[in-house]
Amino acid sequence: MRTAVNGILLLHYQWLAPNAATISEHVRAFERHSRFKVWALNTELGFPSALDGLEFRVIVLHYSMFGWVPFHIPERFLRYVESSRSSRRIAFFQDECRYWPERTGLIQRCGVECVYTLVEPAQFAATYRRYSPAPKLIYTLPGYVSEDLVQAARRLGRPSAERTIDIGYRGRQLPFVYGKGSQEKHGIGLRFRELAEGLGLALDITSDEERRLYGDRYYEFLANCRAVLGVEAGVSIFDIDDVVWREYARLRAQRPHLSFEEASATLLGRYEDNIYYRTISPRHFEAAAFRVCQILFEGRYSGILQPMVHYIPLQKDFANFAEVIRLFRDAGRREALTENAYRDLIASGRYSYRRFIEGFDQELLAAGLTPEIPAGQVQEVSRLLERGRAGRQLRAQIASVRYRPFPGRRLIRRLAGPALERLRQVRGEHA
Repeated sequence: MRTAVNGILLLHYQWLAPNAATISEHVRAFERHSRFKVWALNTELGFPSALDGLEFRVIVLHYSMFGWVPFHIPERFLRYVESSRSSRRIAFFQDECRYWPERTGLIQRCGVECVYTLVEPAQFAATYRRYSPAPKLIYTLPGYVSEDLVQAARRLGRPSAERTIDIGYRGRQLPFVYGKGSQEKHGIGLRFRELAEGLGLALDITSDEERRLYGDRYYEFLANCRAVLGVEAGVSIFDIDDVVWREYARLRAQRPHLSFEEASATLLGRYEDNIYYRTISPRHFEAAAFRVCQILFEGRYSGILQPMVHYIPLQKDFANFAEVIRLFRDAGRREALTENAYRDLIASGRYSYRRFIEGFDQELLAAGLTPEIPAGQVQEVSRLLERGRAGRQLRAQIASVRYRPFPGRRLIRRLAGPALERLRQVRGEHA
């Protein structure tokens, strides 16, 4: 017999190494802002033995566990969620462009009743309604504005005249199989840097994985930029039938040095834009908070960002590059755009985590749940879940050595580059 707990169990995954703040901010938002008591458990630390004796009113499966397969939710956690028949089970998904057999299998096995998704409602019928019995779908964004972000901008921000980088960017190279949309993340920086050479601009633009920045280091970088480049998050090939990756793997095995143009002409082109899966990114909220002018590829940006209101639009063929540079050099124009973005995205509170969690709580209240919890139960449940944590964390810390920097790591990565690339093509990277 399990003890009933009128609260939320939030299962998430976070490796014990430097990473982007967006995952931890999303998790902390539930703990900070929900009217319901929330217990967050990182599956990287292992299964607390006391969990088997507890039955939470709500179980939330966080998107951080589902970036690639095998999912970062060990079998023991799966069995626990599956057996929690009286719990309302909710899943948050991102990176939904592949792993549909595994994703829908998990929805069915765990009895998920509600899915928060980056898929827009117009695409529900072609995705979740086609393959999943999930009765309720709620459209969400990949991230919102946290109090930590706003405070960091106040702490680290500086006037535009004191910044030493004119235009900055940190992108990444994604596998070709995600389509043209995914290549924009790398391509915008590469082409912009080529065209801007000799214009007298101070640039800090790279897609080198080794030069990615996290936490305050990224915020310090932002605070030192007058403008940043950007693209919509998401991809342009959505592998809903789980066939594109298999076909692409066979193609790469036959032609390992295939260019993107060749891959597109041979295979990928027929799948481009099959299901719309683009969205505004947390990076856009971060730039707005730091009052950094955004130079963005033209796009929808979830209907939130408007060209020449919040950002300078850059055509994807760079045909208007000269006009973009002219607009960037106009300090008054830059200030107007950054102030508009700060007003509408940050100061308005419309896209804050507090507002997002208010909506989440309303869904629970509408389902008949109440946040009241018996006196003393919070402390008792917390004590039970903390039992054995030190040992579990030590084991996880030892295992995390594989993520951490060490002397010679860069050389090893360079020598192992081809093997790592093949692994990425099989496993995939976050889109």
